[in-house]
Amino acid sequence: MSAESLVSLLQGFLGLNLRDGIMLLIAGGLLFLAIRLQYEPLLLVPIAFGIFLVNLPGGFLVGEKGFFTLLLHAGVETEFFPLLIFVGLGALTDFSPLLADPKTVLLGAAAQIGIYLALLLALPLGFSLREAGAIGIIGSADGPTTIYTATILAPHLLGPVAVAAYSYMSMVPIIQPPIARLLTTRAERRIKMPYPTRMPSRMALLLFPIATAIVGGLFAPAATPLIGLFMFGNLLRVCGVVERLSQTAQNELMNIAVMLQALTVGSTMSGANFLNPSTLMIFFLGLFAFATATAGGLLLGKLMCWLSGGKVNPLIGGAGVSAVPMSARVAQRLAQAEDGDTYILMQAMGPNVAGVIGSALAAGVLLAVIP
Repeated sequence: MSAESLVSLLQGFLGLNLRDGIMLLIAGGLLFLAIRLQYEPLLLVPIAFGIFLVNLPGGFLVGEKGFFTLLLHAGVETEFFPLLIFVGLGALTDFSPLLADPKTVLLGAAAQIGIYLALLLALPLGFSLREAGAIGIIGSADGPTTIYTATILAPHLLGPVAVAAYSYMSMVPIIQPPIARLLTTRAERRIKMPYPTRMPSRMALLLFPIATAIVGGLFAPAATPLIGLFMFGNLLRVCGVVERLSQTAQNELMNIAVMLQALTVGSTMSGANFLNPSTLMIFFLGLFAFATATAGGLLLGKLMCWLSGGKVNPLIGGAGVSAVPMSARVAQRLAQAEDGDTYILMQAMGPNVAGVIGSALAAGVLLAVIP
């Protein structure tokens, strides 16, 4: 074998640098979280593999006409993938718990405080207002909303912002319990909540997505694409006459959009773009946004508990972040850890799905007010 042939065979190894190697290790860590610990595998597996591919020598996937470049322009920068995902999310979402206890919408709203607190903290750290808005939206705990907002406000931060959002979403069972135990007492976590005596009628389920799309569009026009398509997906679910479309939105459409979006987000995380001090600050601010969002919901839950004379378990407030249904499950597990006869999963789903609407409205507010 000639020297030229040997160099040609080894050019992949010779082309690796330290930054590439670090990113490959990060991708391996995400795969470990996804496969071994089963933290958000549908998201982290394609993100991690996108990181693998983009940090290998060659660059044929990210050139001017590369595969990832085409996906980025066609699916992410146009907000196409996030909006398709919102159709699927709507078709998967059951608003019955929220409509059975409408006051829980306030818990979903309270959890959005993390977005604005992180935005305010990002400004003195040197980020511009648009960058701070893109970082703050991590507190929504909603991947498609985060990507949609970051793409418009600060597309150059899309990679770290999206990965931070999905990483913290996957670690909800780790992040939320210490905050919940810190802000609630054992007696509060043991509170039993009765199931609603009346569930919403079919007419209420039909009118809710239509009314929400109209009111949300009037209140925050910039959020109309998110809320409108989310509610369109939900209408497919509840109207009862388009089962095929509902199943397609829940399965094939959702799965394809999630896979391509996650793979594309991973492809934006080259070593040159990702390994810098601002990325570390983004991850810190994202954790701050997520933690304060959880705290905001829990504190309002405590207030509702006091006002109701101890009838509301404040743990359901922590489910106000829109990591559906993980936050609601965390609330249920924490309650049962204190008392095996405490069941609050259904009650926690109310603020959980309200958080999805709240995060979309919060994104619309940011897009409307940030020049």
